[in-house]
Amino acid sequence: MTVEFWFLIGAALVFWMQAGFAMVETGFTRAKNAGNIIMKNLMDFCIGTVVFSLLGYTLMMGEDALFGLIGKPNLDLFKHFGEFIASPSEGFTDASYFVFNLVFCATTATIVSGAMAERTKFSAYCVYSAVISLVIYPIEAHWIWGGGWLSGAGFHDYAGSCAIHMVGGIAALIGAAVLGPRIGKYVTDKNGRVTKINAIPGHSIPLGALGVFILWLGWYGFNGAAATSPSELSAIFLTTTIAPSVATCTTLIYTWIKNGKPDVSMCLNASLAGLVAVTAGCDAFDALGAAAVGLVAGVLVTAVVEVLDLRLHIDDPVGAVGVHCANGVWGTIAVGLFANPEAPAGLGGLFYTGDFTQLGRQLLGTVSVAAWAAVTMFLFFRLLKKIDFLRAEPADELAGLDLSEHGLPSAYADFMPAVDKYAEFGTGDQIVAVTGTVPAAEAVPVKREPAFRGDGHKFTKVEIVFKEERLYALKDAMSKLGITGMTVSHVMGYGMQNGHTEFYRGVAVETDLRPKVQVDIVVSAIPVRDVIETAKKVLYTGHIGDGKIFVYDVENVVKVRTGEEGYDALQDVE
Repeated sequence: MTVEFWFLIGAALVFWMQAGFAMVETGFTRAKNAGNIIMKNLMDFCIGTVVFSLLGYTLMMGEDALFGLIGKPNLDLFKHFGEFIASPSEGFTDASYFVFNLVFCATTATIVSGAMAERTKFSAYCVYSAVISLVIYPIEAHWIWGGGWLSGAGFHDYAGSCAIHMVGGIAALIGAAVLGPRIGKYVTDKNGRVTKINAIPGHSIPLGALGVFILWLGWYGFNGAAATSPSELSAIFLTTTIAPSVATCTTLIYTWIKNGKPDVSMCLNASLAGLVAVTAGCDAFDALGAAAVGLVAGVLVTAVVEVLDLRLHIDDPVGAVGVHCANGVWGTIAVGLFANPEAPAGLGGLFYTGDFTQLGRQLLGTVSVAAWAAVTMFLFFRLLKKIDFLRAEPADELAGLDLSEHGLPSAYADFMPAVDKYAEFGTGDQIVAVTGTVPAAEAVPVKREPAFRGDGHKFTKVEIVFKEERLYALKDAMSKLGITGMTVSHVMGYGMQNGHTEFYRGVAVETDLRPKVQVDIVVSAIPVRDVIETAKKVLYTGHIGDGKIFVYDVENVVKVRTGEEGYDALQDVE
């Protein structure tokens, strides 16, 4: 009873990982798609539950059929519920096994979401998520955990580096490749050759980081739920902590050396990569083996993310392929290299025993499962693309899937709309076609009002755009000059600074929108030159981007409260 209770608590922790995946994907993509991403991560679990109940569970855990290739389908969950929840003399109830395997199945489906984010039809996502939970995952999981042919061959995948992460990662890779990149990600010439790669930063690194911490916590259940003794559980917790920590430190150093600064998003990916890599052998590695697995994972995730983007031009917004596919493969094979006979699994890896046997078994399983996932997912995604069911329309993609798919103007309704919702990259030939019939002169009218004949005083507006941190220094300086009123706005400044290049996930960010402050001051009695010189003195630091000052003529000033106009209206604010 006590062991089964921990088994179900572990399953609950794995379910909680859905929140982690949702936060990582949301944070690493743009705000205009946040609601769509939340919806996908909700529905892949709910749809997965329905189809796994109907067929997927018995394909995975049913009685062996077809020489260990599938489980025999049945409806015991619905027809013999009393027996399904009855406690057996050994092991756990069928209900416990069902819930445990269900939450793992949902993880496989949700991995695909991130790589195909921001341009996939929601209806298409629901369909391929159902197919993964109904057939793709249950069949290969039967081979490994349901008594199928790979389990009989001695293949070891304790918690799913192969069965879950590699399969989900392969589906993500094929899906992203078939789907194509987001509009504006790659600039091509007339021959279709990529000439420029644009970085598209996610809108919230804090959300992404929250997701990683949620996933790391859930991973203790992911890896440890099946442990049956304190010794086994403690060993699993140990390796599950060491591998991601080493992976993250490795990526920290690598990106720091390569880019001149440590990359936050890649370090978050590295934590997940280390967790994925250690999952297959969390019960078979010792501390040194877990560290070695994490070290390779930290390098591998960065290399794969950059090769995928910079060389292969496959757009994976969250790094799902580098995290799950590459490190799912690596972690599975690593069991054959680093398994310590003294660890709870009792397996002998090549580096500890000199025996190639376990390595051969791991390679056999990896290749077999990879082939199954690759062939089935390629055919399925090609079918969806063939019937024009996979990709969202360009106009919908540019506006954001929150609006087009779910009727949400913004997932952050009480906040200012995100600037990147309206600031797209140049889209070349893919630009949205004109659909209206109103002439340009009427759609965007330009009007000049007749000159106002005032009281003879001259009014001037001084508009100052500068770095946020200098606001209070400027306010104090203007106050000393006699300015007692100003309008302050938060704006985004757009521009390119020569010789100033930052990197996001290995891609140069050459132009950027940066937060600025805009101050508007209208003066009459105080000399405009005094205002300008004071502002220059306060804002100047000798660096590009200190600010700009614009000077405009103002025809009139009206005080709403009293109705005063001209010079009189301005007196109590100077």
